[in-house]
Amino acid sequence: MKQFPILYWPRNTRGDNEYPLARKVINGATGVMPGVVTGDLDLADIFNQNPDAAVYYPVFCESTGWWGELLGADAVVSDKLIISPECQLMVIVAKKNANTRGTNQLLAAEIYPTSGFFKKMNSGIATVSDMLATDAGTILALFSGRNQNQFINVLEATGNSYLGCIGRY
Repeated sequence: MKQFPILYWPRNTRGDNEYPLARKVINGATGVMPGVVTGDLDLADIFNQNPDAAVYYPVFCESTGWWGELLGADAVVSDKLIISPECQLMVIVAKKNANTRGTNQLLAAEIYPTSGFFKKMNSGIATVSDMLATDAGTILALFSGRNQNQFINVLEATGNSYLGCIGRY
């Protein structure tokens, strides 16, 4: 199935060296120059209007919490493209169109920042990709791992909560 590429770009496109590079990389990967969204991103609306769309979402070095809107949504990360050391593009598709063969899973959890958790959660299970502190003293975290069951077992054994898988690549 051919997916129509859409580049979401939250920054000003003028003078941004990564913007034309992102368009070029998407064109090289898909054979089609992407449509561009620079305003508010509404994934549900995009996938309702174009179910075969693939949204290329930039994650910059300073990006935090970009993945939150995927929790509970009907969209998942299906791939990622490296643009530069400061930027990677996450390819987001409607869940029904997702390729589930990827081995790297993006797993979200709410954790209590205790040494017990970090001792049990080693890099063989999952590595932290992003963390956000909450007012309740917990951390919303995005992990990259290969074994979802093993990840959930460590979470439950340490009194933490699994929020879901937001994709794989």
